[in-house]
Amino acid sequence: MAIPFFKEIKIGSYLVKQKLLGRKRYPLVLMLEPLFRCNLACVGCGKIDYPDAILNRRMSAQECWDAADECGAPMVTIPGGEPLIHKEIGEIVRGLVERKKFVSLCTNALLLEKKLDLFEPSPYLFFSVHLDGLKDHHDKAVSQKGVFDRAVSAIKAAKARGFTVNVNATIFDGHPAEEIAKFLDFTTELGVGVSMSPGYAYERAPDQEHFLNRTKTKKLFRDVFALGKGKKWNFMHSGLFLDFLAGNQNFECEPWGMPARNIFGWQKPCYLLGEGYTKTFKELMETTDWDTYGTGKYEKCADCMAHCGYEPTAANAAVSNPFKALKVSLFGIKTSGPMAPEIDLSKQRPAQYVFSSEVQKRLSEIRADEAKAAEAKAAKLAAQTAAPATNASTAA
Repeated sequence: MAIPFFKEIKIGSYLVKQKLLGRKRYPLVLMLEPLFRCNLACVGCGKIDYPDAILNRRMSAQECWDAADECGAPMVTIPGGEPLIHKEIGEIVRGLVERKKFVSLCTNALLLEKKLDLFEPSPYLFFSVHLDGLKDHHDKAVSQKGVFDRAVSAIKAAKARGFTVNVNATIFDGHPAEEIAKFLDFTTELGVGVSMSPGYAYERAPDQEHFLNRTKTKKLFRDVFALGKGKKWNFMHSGLFLDFLAGNQNFECEPWGMPARNIFGWQKPCYLLGEGYTKTFKELMETTDWDTYGTGKYEKCADCMAHCGYEPTAANAAVSNPFKALKVSLFGIKTSGPMAPEIDLSKQRPAQYVFSSEVQKRLSEIRADEAKAAEAKAAKLAAQTAAPATNASTAA
């Protein structure tokens, strides 16, 4: 469970500071989405069906930096879409690194080798390459052959240039534990760290049949970790989060720990679930009804065990109860015996389906902005056209 020591110390110090200040809710990682556009169409993705008017939108570099400053989290993860499509991605990352933010740039790596010159190796910068398994499994998951080989080639090229590279894997139902273990062996051979998280059940994803429920998630990860006994898999997670995936911790989601900022604004309540947006981070924290979200509280959260909700909980638990974290570190993850009690779902509120209305609202805002820009451009052109005529009349 080798999180880089330098990063671990800085983030640990940040967590301790928040505890000493008595803060109940605070950000740990900013999920920064400067665009939704992607060059792949993965069957488990819920962010590929926006209209082109939205997919063509981008956050500016300044907007990205302002979000990082406003949020104050020590780490910024840049998912997407595919961030390397963004024309200002090199500038965005440089600005974040200059602010001494740990930056995890998520990418499918199709453009990574071509774009490496945009970046400089830094202890604050990590490439996180999307690999959902070994070759056949990954290429099937991203609906395109050859992607695995191109990603591995890009990983090797980036490492050769001195960059730190990790891989991130989204785990779905039907992925045998034995194959996941072989994939983890491969990441060890490749010399990269790995993060894994069960896929969130996006209501708009093309494939709705392979999302894991919580019971299956715990059983699968127990089987995987049992196969990993004695191996040195390099997980980029806290030990308590992995222990949670194996069903040994009864954590509740803390979505404010990884707030999401994208082209629409600050997303309520989390990166995975969009049910409204605010203009400022302060407004997000103060107006979101956090107590109505999470497993046992909201139907859409029933099966979620994703890292963006539960890694902050695990990190806080490690600070509050270091002996619990130490126990997992010393003795490993329990892969047999009773699991922690499951959260009661009987009182969860029913799901609300607001995606279509939110999209229409954002499209209306985009059209209004475009109309204003067109009017301003026409007025400027008219003024420029009128100026020579006025000058000529004056001269006559």
